Amino acid sequence: MTTTTPFLSSTDIDRVIQMAWEDRTSFDAIHAQFGLNESEVIKLMRSQLKRSSFEMWRKRVTGRKTKHAAQRPVDVTRFKSSDQKGD
Repeated sequence: MTTTTPFLSSTDIDRVIQMAWEDRTSFDAIHAQFGLNESEVIKLMRSQLKRSSFEMWRKRVTGRKTKHAAQRPVDVTRFKSSDQKGD
């Protein structure tokens, strides 16, 4: 666990990492569910992933419109993955 996320359980950290890897889950959705802003998610990912995995993730999400709700196309409205439980 990092010093920026002492309140997250290991299960929560695993879920944040899963959501961060998902293309259609925005940083706003992660913030709404876990209270982590984009820079905190980046710090968490850096601390939890191997360097090569972190670099691959950063390359993947940098500039990706679906990771930022304000830049998403209007027809993309859901922010839960199909395997996520709940409403």
